[in-house]
Amino acid sequence: MNILLQKLSLLKSRSGFRVIFANTVWLFLDRILRMGVGLFISVWIARYLGVQQFGIFNYATAFFALFSTLSTLGLDAIVVRSIVHEPENREQILGTAFWLKLIGGVGCLLLAFCSIFILRHDDKLTIELVVVLSSVGIFKSFDTIDFWFQSQVQSKYTVVAKNTAFIIVTLLKLALITMKAPLIAFAWAGLVEVALGAVGLILAYKVNGHSIWLWCWSFPLAKSLLKESYPLILSGFAIMIYVKTDQIMLGQMLGDKAVGIYSAATSISEVWYFVPTVIVSSVTPSIFAQKKVSEALYYRKLEQLLHLLGLLSIFIAVPISLLSAIIITMIFGSSYAEAAIILRIHIWACIFVFMGVGASPWFISEGLTQLSFRRTLIGSILNVFLNIFLIPRYAGLGAAIATVISYAFGSVLANAIDTKSWRIFILQVKSILIFRF
Repeated sequence: MNILLQKLSLLKSRSGFRVIFANTVWLFLDRILRMGVGLFISVWIARYLGVQQFGIFNYATAFFALFSTLSTLGLDAIVVRSIVHEPENREQILGTAFWLKLIGGVGCLLLAFCSIFILRHDDKLTIELVVVLSSVGIFKSFDTIDFWFQSQVQSKYTVVAKNTAFIIVTLLKLALITMKAPLIAFAWAGLVEVALGAVGLILAYKVNGHSIWLWCWSFPLAKSLLKESYPLILSGFAIMIYVKTDQIMLGQMLGDKAVGIYSAATSISEVWYFVPTVIVSSVTPSIFAQKKVSEALYYRKLEQLLHLLGLLSIFIAVPISLLSAIIITMIFGSSYAEAAIILRIHIWACIFVFMGVGASPWFISEGLTQLSFRRTLIGSILNVFLNIFLIPRYAGLGAAIATVISYAFGSVLANAIDTKSWRIFILQVKSILIFRF
């Protein structure tokens, strides 16, 4: 613990450490609540539904996720950076981002529906699940408000708004289990949570003296944002391919039960992915600001960030890998026992996820988002081919192996291909080798 505190203290700057630290604490409280309560309710739902129905639900979730990039358009960090650099244009930036995300949310819904109808036109339940789950993109357009709070390092307002919705819907899900509700009811509950979260963000924005009615659309700004974000949109698609393709391919090749077993393992390993996201989202504005002050301090902050993430990922992966059988049996029950060996392998992907998320501010700050897309594309293509080869032979274990290998290439090793990204590759490797002399 002392080592972790020392690493965290390296991010300190006289001007903004307290603000960054407070913001990070709020985000951690948010994610810890969601991780603890969310995992609890997810496990209860998994036990209630059984392996087969749990597999159907996760297949639909993975299918929707493939198209979810359309609802975000890769705008998050770009909009935050734009507000930091041009606070006087806040209303125009937020308004343009909102309408872009709303259009993207509608596009996500239509594309997901058409695709699932083609693949499973005779499976009414799965089609309905995908449609309901895909509708969240429309309400997530109000996450634009969160961009403002991120730019001001005031994520506590987002945390309060979204967690209020989360707690309400958690109670609703418990009621659904008690009433023995059908599978589709849990998809609707998820949609209600996002809608309530949007209402909470609007209220938080208003309480802080702002109004969404002042937002305005700018076509030139929209073109500029999309011109910069399109590599991130493509990268987002590629990310979803190699994050979710394993579950979709398992469902298509082996059936929904295999997806249920695999999802039990990944729900344990992927729950930790909030850690780098929280830290990076808090530190990113200061990294962008440091870039304008000093190149040396800018890279020093990046290196410190990656070192912290590397250390945390190792501390997570080792004990979970060693105790995977106990964890799965204790949490999900004996019917999910096959997931233990999958978890033992899949958890090691978190190291490369941490490194990939940690490097993302560098790609945006350096204007090299096209390289970010290329590394992600390499990982996604590799993941698809590995899954085609490994799933028929090793089922869920093969999908886990494919995930770890493809994440390693997509998040770290691909950065060694181009000399422009060689510097961040070296920083990533040094951060993974935490026991180096």
